[in-house]
Amino acid sequence: MVTHEDIVSFLDRLSADGATHSEVSDGIWNVRPAGALDFGVVVHYSPPVVVLRIKVMDLPAAGAQRSALEHRLLELNGNDLLHGSYGIQKNEIVLTEALELEHLDFEEFLSAYESITLALASHIRELASFREAR
Repeated sequence: MVTHEDIVSFLDRLSADGATHSEVSDGIWNVRPAGALDFGVVVHYSPPVVVLRIKVMDLPAAGAQRSALEHRLLELNGNDLLHGSYGIQKNEIVLTEALELEHLDFEEFLSAYESITLALASHIRELASFREAR
């Protein structure tokens, strides 16, 4: 099974591509992707899984705009995301992916990380339009 130290090693390997990371609490890291993307990926080592989570935006106030956003998130989950998913946590929209630690290797971790960062990068402009239209 993948250990805490293995996750640190995975995060160090992400640094080779320009990502930075800091451990904010035991087993919880904030990873900043390289490039112009202005969001962090929270990596939470919580055996038997590791969870990758990105806060996308605050949930708009209830109403037609919020309903349309929730509908669109479900469409994105069904059409654009293979493993991860958009969800609502408290009053925030989040993008998450959980990986089992039992047989996790760096390639699978990297694939999940790239998948959710790419998904958010390609969806953020559309999702931001719901925030701006409040």
